[in-house]
This record gives sequence, structure tokens and C-alpha cells, in this order.
Amino acid sequence: MGATVVTGARHAQMPGLTTYDTATVAVLADGFRARGLTFENAAGPGAHQAVAFRSDSDMSVLEHVEFRGHQDTLYARSLRQLYSHCRISGTVDFIFGNAAAVFDSCLIEVVPRLENPEKGERNAVTAHGRTDPSQPTGFVFYNCTVTGSAEYLELYRKKPRVHRVYLGRPWKEYSRTVFVRCYFGEVVRPEGWLPWRGDFALKTLFYGEYGSLGPGANASARVEWSSQIEEEHLGVYSPENFIQGDEWVAC
Repeated sequence: MGATVVTGARHAQMPGLTTYDTATVAVLADGFRARGLTFENAAGPGAHQAVAFRSDSDMSVLEHVEFRGHQDTLYARSLRQLYSHCRISGTVDFIFGNAAAVFDSCLIEVVPRLENPEKGERNAVTAHGRTDPSQPTGFVFYNCTVTGSAEYLELYRKKPRVHRVYLGRPWKEYSRTVFVRCYFGEVVRPEGWLPWRGDFALKTLFYGEYGSLGPGANASARVEWSSQIEEEHLGVYSPENFIQGDEWVAC
């Protein structure tokens, strides 16, 4: 997407590095703005956690930015963030963190996960990390598309039963993720969401959808611990209310 590519290849298997340390680009200052760039972690599918972009920037806006990686591509770690018309690609938990983040009109693409991807895999797009119900955090997706890259779609169509894509799984106990009027491609599983392990967080998370479209939108088949949001409750998740966007996005 962006003609300028900022790339790196650090990953959590390197001695002394944690997932936090692997970011190609990390932003701490408030009010960060970026447009027309590409942030990449090129460590590859066998490297496990490898962050392309990590943000702790309050009131940050990223427009027409591409994030490329595999596991843990975009670490929206904390505070209020807006991603508009971005492209985000990865495999496992590739949008994660505990920010209050709104994603508007973004293209979200799953790419092949393993060095031998024909064997199959399970991929979760999001892993939100809210640790307390009082935290005003969560991921909200508006008018986004969730699909596979051309390479992933080719693998999926040959063996759809072994290539599984889910909208998210609960990294922490009060994980919160919402999709509003989003298009889900054929790769999204009917059940929609994936447990982290056992029944962890299934009674405390909030995973919701409203107005989902496409072959991967199947409200009747979704897991029982997810929700279909009533229209009168959508206002809670608007950019104006969820991240107070009317106060700073246009600044």
C-alpha cells in the first residue's frame, strides 16, 4: 500500500527478546499520525511472535497504512487509536493488545501460516487483552473486510476443512471485540470465534457482530458465547463514543 516500506525481522525466538521487543516500529508519543506507509516484520511464518508495529500512542491516527507480518503483526497495546483504510495481514493473533482501537474500512488478510501450509492451521484475526471490566478498551471494526490473501485462498479452496480462520480469541479475561457491517469471506468459520483454551474467559468476554455480510457471515452458527448486537446498542461502539473521536480525530 505504501511506497515507503519500513522493515525489520526481529522475533521472540531471538535470545533476550520478548514479543514487546520485536516491533519494527514502536510509537510511544501521543498524537501520532501516519499515512501512506508500510510497516513490515519479515521474520517469516516460522518465527512465531514478530511485531511489525506497536503503539502506545493516545489519539493516534493511521490512514492508508499497510501492516505486514505473520504472528502478532499489529500490537495495539494501549490507549485510543484509529486505523482508517488500512491493510493488515498476518496469521495468528495478528491484531492484538489492550487498546481502545477503531478500525474503519480496513482490509484484513490471512496469509499462509506454516512453512508447509498445505497441512492446515487455525488462525485467529484478533486477540484483545482487556484485563478488567472497568477498562474502556476493545477493538471495534467498521465496514472492514476479512479474507485471505491470494496464496491463502488457493490453499483454502483445495482443503477447506484444514484451513480455519476465526475472528478472534480471548487473550485476557475480559477481551472485547466487535464487528459492525463487516464483510467476511469464505475463509471465516461458521462458528466465528475460537476459545483460547478450555472455557477460559468465555463467561466474561464480549464478542459481538452487527450486520455482518458475505459467505463467512453466519449468525445462526456462531458460538453461543458470542453476541448479535441490537441496533439500539450500536452507539456505544461509535468512534465518537468509544474513543471520543469527535474531540481529536480531525485535529
